[in-house]
Amino acid sequence: MQQSNRELWLSFIAIISISLIYLFVVITFGAIPGASDLFGHGIGIVGFILMLMTETLYTLRKRSRSARWGRMSTWLQFHIFTGLVGPYLVLLHTSWKYNGLAGMVTLLTAIIVVSGFLGRYIYTSVPRNVDGIEIEAFELERQIRVVDGELQTWLATRPELYRAISNRLSTTSVSKGTRLVFGRAFEEWNARLKWWRESSRLDREAREQARQLNELLKQERNLRRQLVSIVLTRRLLGLWHAIHIPIGMVLFTAAFIHVVAAIYYATLLH
Repeated sequence: MQQSNRELWLSFIAIISISLIYLFVVITFGAIPGASDLFGHGIGIVGFILMLMTETLYTLRKRSRSARWGRMSTWLQFHIFTGLVGPYLVLLHTSWKYNGLAGMVTLLTAIIVVSGFLGRYIYTSVPRNVDGIEIEAFELERQIRVVDGELQTWLATRPELYRAISNRLSTTSVSKGTRLVFGRAFEEWNARLKWWRESSRLDREAREQARQLNELLKQERNLRRQLVSIVLTRRLLGLWHAIHIPIGMVLFTAAFIHVVAAIYYATLLH
């Protein structure tokens, strides 16, 4: 499964939009909205609801074996979106004051967001199908054989030039160990650099042909990387869950206490 960055772009657009609205409110009223003001209180409520959705909905969908409402990959994207926009709203709700329990909630929120980014990075290293279900090693080996067969068939009908290009591009090795997971962005950049060097030497028609070759090599490289990393990434993801979930539980316990205290002091005592 090719991991899309759509949820990150949507989150970025939402955060920019929220920032512009927040800036408009600051300029209009000439001050930063207080946490107890109508605007500050409102974004805090929306942020908390989004964070609550982040913590519960994806987990419920993942654990429901009989559910068929939406792909797991779509739910994960929604989970990431709410997990970024919600904390940002909570951050704005604080009025940039981090005292007492509110400060603790803000700190835990920042930790959980950073942890979420790390978890997403590890998650994308685990091979999955379009429904987000993990693919086993034997299926990866089958896909590698299929892509390799397509590659050899493609090369057999092309001039020797393309086989030479294939050999040079294929020298991009698939590393092992932790570097495979946390250094894959560097390896992919290195592969793209090699492709750029090769394609710059070709004329327009040959470049179009070579682009097809590069796509096949890229598919094969990604599959081999997933095959080598499958055990390590699953271990890392398990370790990440063991850390991320308890932090999330502590965060929502503290956030719930903060909400109850805010309602008590701001409403019931008046």
